[in-house]
Amino acid sequence: MAETADLFGEASKTPTDRLFLGLFPDAATAAVIADLGEDLKRKHELKRPVHDPDRLHITLFHLGDFAGLPQDLVRRTVAAAEAMRAAPFEVNFDHATSFAGRPKNRPFILKGGDEALADLQAYRAALGMALAGQGVKTAGAFTPHVTLLYDDPMIEPDPIAPISWTVRELVLVRSLLGQGVHEHIGRWPLKA
Repeated sequence: MAETADLFGEASKTPTDRLFLGLFPDAATAAVIADLGEDLKRKHELKRPVHDPDRLHITLFHLGDFAGLPQDLVRRTVAAAEAMRAAPFEVNFDHATSFAGRPKNRPFILKGGDEALADLQAYRAALGMALAGQGVKTAGAFTPHVTLLYDDPMIEPDPIAPISWTVRELVLVRSLLGQGVHEHIGRWPLKA
């Protein structure tokens, strides 16, 4: 665990690990999304790099930031994920835009309409119930999206040729904060 001293010389734990549950596109779709991200970056004169294809995903639940890997939370999350039953479903994104409110570090994203993501919303709701059943707290609004990069400009919605993929698995990810590293520590195929 990483520790730092606070003003009184007491050790405080600095978060090193972020846990989240996400949905990742297949490799071919991830490559298409990354290429589109590069095209959109040029079009909108953005400066920051597009995420690598293997990091492109939809975050369903951010489970928290921690000093070290919280084994009990991992165990409870695994139990919830193993209990899930859902058939694979399609997701579809039809425009790029920015989230407001984070100057210098605004997410530039792919987003879709509500109808195109209804199955995703239903899956997330069921997963939230399974997590709650294991005592895993989840909170916050959910706007389905894939983050392409972070930058300063605010980009208004820009239509794109629709990009879709079939969601076939749920992934538990450990992100090593400040290192740009994602470890997939659990994977569960979708099955009805």
